[in-house]
Amino acid sequence: MISRLRKLISNLFSGSGKDDIGIGIYGPPNAGKSTLANQISQDLTGEEMSNVSEVPHETRAVEKKEKVTIESEDGRTLDLNLLDMPGISTNVDFKDFTEHGLEEEQAKGRAKEATKGIVEAIKYLDDVDACLVIFDSTEDPYTQVNVTIIGNLEAKDIPILVLANKTDLEDADPERVRDAFPQHPVLEISAKEGENIDKLYEEIIERLT
Repeated sequence: MISRLRKLISNLFSGSGKDDIGIGIYGPPNAGKSTLANQISQDLTGEEMSNVSEVPHETRAVEKKEKVTIESEDGRTLDLNLLDMPGISTNVDFKDFTEHGLEEEQAKGRAKEATKGIVEAIKYLDDVDACLVIFDSTEDPYTQVNVTIIGNLEAKDIPILVLANKTDLEDADPERVRDAFPQHPVLEISAKEGENIDKLYEEIIERLT
């Protein structure tokens, strides 16, 4: 798995000549995108960058953190522009928000904002250099709209690293994610607990500098 990840990153970025690398975090609502973005940003800048909530579509506009710097023990540095994307969904129903206690008028407004956020996230596919595509490993990967996003990324030749998230939960099954996308490297993580995040940093600094 690690050798495949190294090959992916090496092929993607070696010789690109870019000062900053734009990395988008894509996935469905509540898969852990903002939790991962906050984990990375907190580790590398001391600041979180996104709100996290059990209510779906908490992130309804692209959140950007510039100059997220990774530094290796031997002094090499790499600047990233980290993009936390709104959750991608094929259908945004205001009733999903009323189930979390929002009044109908407020829920309809949030659904409208969420729809605009999805459109914005898809437009950003033209601007990112690589993507972390995150799955909730406690759910069937084929029911998550990431399948559609991965197809779009493949069509645009944007390199992908698939993340099987929430491995800290008892019913996690990251092998389902790996079986669903054998053509891509899959890294098992718990964004909430920070599990395997250091491994992600190590691979990035090794192959992008």
